[in-house]
Amino acid sequence: MEGLDLKQLGEMVKVIADEKGLPEETVLDVVQMAIAAAWRRENGDREMEVRALLDTHTGKAKVFVAKQVIEDGLAYNTATEIPLEEAKKLDKDAELEGTVEESYEVTEFGRVGAVAAKQVVLQRLREAERDAVLSAFEDKIGTVVTGVVSRVEPRLIRVDLGRANGIMPRSEQIDGEHWNVGERIKVYIKGVEHDDAKAQLILSRGNTEFIEYLFRQEVPELDNGSVEIRGIAREAGRRTKIAVMSTVPGVDPVGTFVGGRGVRVQAITGEIGDREKIDIINWSENPSEYIREALSPAEVMKVEIDGKNAKVYVTEDQQSIAIGRQGQNVRLASKLTGFDIDIELAKAPEKKKRKNAEDSLLSAISESTDDEDVSSATTTEEADAGAVAAGSSVEEPSGELGKEIEVNSDEEMSGENE
Repeated sequence: MEGLDLKQLGEMVKVIADEKGLPEETVLDVVQMAIAAAWRRENGDREMEVRALLDTHTGKAKVFVAKQVIEDGLAYNTATEIPLEEAKKLDKDAELEGTVEESYEVTEFGRVGAVAAKQVVLQRLREAERDAVLSAFEDKIGTVVTGVVSRVEPRLIRVDLGRANGIMPRSEQIDGEHWNVGERIKVYIKGVEHDDAKAQLILSRGNTEFIEYLFRQEVPELDNGSVEIRGIAREAGRRTKIAVMSTVPGVDPVGTFVGGRGVRVQAITGEIGDREKIDIINWSENPSEYIREALSPAEVMKVEIDGKNAKVYVTEDQQSIAIGRQGQNVRLASKLTGFDIDIELAKAPEKKKRKNAEDSLLSAISESTDDEDVSSATTTEEADAGAVAAGSSVEEPSGELGKEIEVNSDEEMSGENE
């Protein structure tokens, strides 16, 4: 490796600043740190406290070595200490236990110094870039910004945010979402991650804060404090439960978040995708009531609470609803309420059978027919009793009595003919 030309390095300050998007003063500080490190490597000792000043126009630099002033005649470390008598030659105002600086002029470095300078420049520039990212986005951490997808990788998506780049790991993505290079994307700035290469912004669309931020854009009542979000539990791309409350009497918090004809919720699902269902429930300071709401749409019969454990009793037809697909409903309810929820099966109450109009009509007809049969039988019996009382024969005679009557009748008719 060739030696380090300070004049050429001075001329590169502006170029490096433009390329890295950093202030020239920051880059100059980095270069001066590199010069000090290179001089210490070639001429001094690791223990030395060295600083450097570079004139970017002439390419000349001065190196200053700070040393502590000690009493004359004592043994001392020449790299870090200087006797008082020698110190006064450098600075007439030097005092014991004070500090003076020895200065040296330099114009270039050899191979060893050049290697040391390059290492310092690379390291310090990375740190400067990190600081620049932090300062540019420190007021945007915790907000949603719009960027452009610059690259899609198997485990992360890279997003260009203008002055900085961000990454969205798989764990921060919405399950089922797919993006293409060049598409505009809304992301939540979660924080800054430092690695050996550079500082990167960590972005998210799958966290609960992203949902809350979107609701704050759609529900102005959150800003004036008439409604509040008390809790959010989310499995991105599948389901979100959000507990809300009102601080103003007469204001329906759930209706406020849903919006007229559901327009506010539709705006949220339009951003995150309609595959993700959003349950908006009423928050309650009563734990049992809160758990009942959190397990919606399941109907709960009874809740028993023991510390942070809760047993929830439901009927057989509500059990699968309470648990949800792959346990999702009860899992999200547990996250939302902070209780470890167990779903228990309860016996369904017996329901009284209700007669419909058709059954009532048939019953009435049946009763009417029975009454007519009874009335007809009574009339016939009364008629027979009347006939007997008047001497009339109800039945034709039979047996010997019948024969006798027939004989007598024939004899009478024969005598009359004679």
